[in-house]
Amino acid sequence: MPFCDVGRYQNNGELTNNNNGIKIFYRTYGNGPVKILMIIGLAGTHDSWDPQIKGLAGTVTPNDEESPTDDRSGGISGVEVCAFDNRGVGQSSVPTKKSEYTTSIMAKDAIALMDHLGWKKAHVFGHSMGSMIACKLAATVPQRVSSLALLNTTGGGYECLPKFDRQFLSIAMRFLRAKTPEQRAAVDLDTHYSQEYLEEYVGQNTRRSILYQEYVKGISSTGMQSKYGFDGQINACWTHNMSRKELETIRMAGFRISVIHGRHDVIAQLCHAKRLAEKLYPSTRMVELNGGHLVSHERTEEVNKALLELIRASESRTSPYNWTNLSIKSSGCKASRISVWGAISSCFVIESVEKIHIFLTYFFGLFVLAFEHIGRGVRKLKPVKVGPALT
Repeated sequence: MPFCDVGRYQNNGELTNNNNGIKIFYRTYGNGPVKILMIIGLAGTHDSWDPQIKGLAGTVTPNDEESPTDDRSGGISGVEVCAFDNRGVGQSSVPTKKSEYTTSIMAKDAIALMDHLGWKKAHVFGHSMGSMIACKLAATVPQRVSSLALLNTTGGGYECLPKFDRQFLSIAMRFLRAKTPEQRAAVDLDTHYSQEYLEEYVGQNTRRSILYQEYVKGISSTGMQSKYGFDGQINACWTHNMSRKELETIRMAGFRISVIHGRHDVIAQLCHAKRLAEKLYPSTRMVELNGGHLVSHERTEEVNKALLELIRASESRTSPYNWTNLSIKSSGCKASRISVWGAISSCFVIESVEKIHIFLTYFFGLFVLAFEHIGRGVRKLKPVKVGPALT
C-alpha cells in the first residue's frame, strides 16, 4: 500500500514532535507531466475526489492496482492526479494530541508527499478544510504551485460557524448523536447536499434514498472516524488563519486561482468564500454553482469544467486580468490596481468589525435559545400549595 513517511522529507530527515512516525496514505491516477494534488476536507478520505479524478485523469483505478479492463474514458491526456487521506482519517496515521493538527502542519504533510512523489510543482485543489490546507501550502511554497482551486472554502476560525438557524441546530444535534453508520449517513446527506438535489427522483427513487445506501456502505467499510482524528481536524479548522503576509504572498505569486462554491452550502457560507476571493484579486475567478457543501459531487460536470479551465489558463499563462471575473470595487474598497494592497488593508478593518458583530450575534442567539428553554420549563411547573406558616 502506498504511504509517505513525512518525517523523511521534513527538517532534513530529522523527526519532530509533529511528524514523528506520521504516515500519509495516498493514491495516484493517470500519468503525465501535468501534476494535480487534491486535498480533501474534514472527515473525508481520498476517494471523495473520485468524480474529479475520473473527470481529469479519466480513471478511478489507482496506478498501484491492475485493472482487468481499461476503464479510462474522458479526462485529459498527460495528467497525473494524487489524492490522499489527511492525518487523522482513513488509512493515514492518527495523532492523539490536538496540537498535532493545524492547517500549517497538514500543509507540510502535503508538501512532504509532493517530495515523496518527486513533484517539483503541481496544481493544488482543496475542498473545505482541504482548501484551508491548500492556502497554507500555497503561502509556504508558492513557487511549487501551478494553480490553486478552493472549493467550498472559508477563512477558518469563526468563519467555520455555519449560518445559525433551525436547520443548522437540527443538523448539529443529529451529528452529535450519530453513533452508527446509518445515523451518520442520514446527517451527512443533509450536510453535503442541497435539499432540492436530495429530493430529485432518479427513476422511482429519490437521490436521498440512493445516496443513503451508498453512504452507509462507505462508512461501514472504512469505519467511523476516530475521536482523536475528528477532534484534531476540528481544531485545525478552528485555529486556521491566513495572515496579511500569507495572503499577499499568494496574491503576488502570480498563479491562477478559482474559488468554487455552492450557493446552498450550510457549512461554509458563500459570503466568506467571496471575501477570500476578493482578497486574492486579481488572480481569482469566483465560480458560484447551484449546490451544497459537496458541490463537487452535486455539480460534477460544472466543477470539472471549472477545474479544466483553470488548468488550461495556467498552462497558457492567461493574464490575471483576463482570468478574473471580479473587480476591486466588489470588495467594497475603492482602489486602483496600483493601490490594491491599500484596498485589501481596508478590507481587514471592515472584516474585524464584522467579526465582532458575528460573535455578538452568535452569543445573543445562544442566550435567546437558553432563555426560551428555561421559560418553557418554568411554564410546565405546577403551582404548589403552601400551608400557613408556623409561628
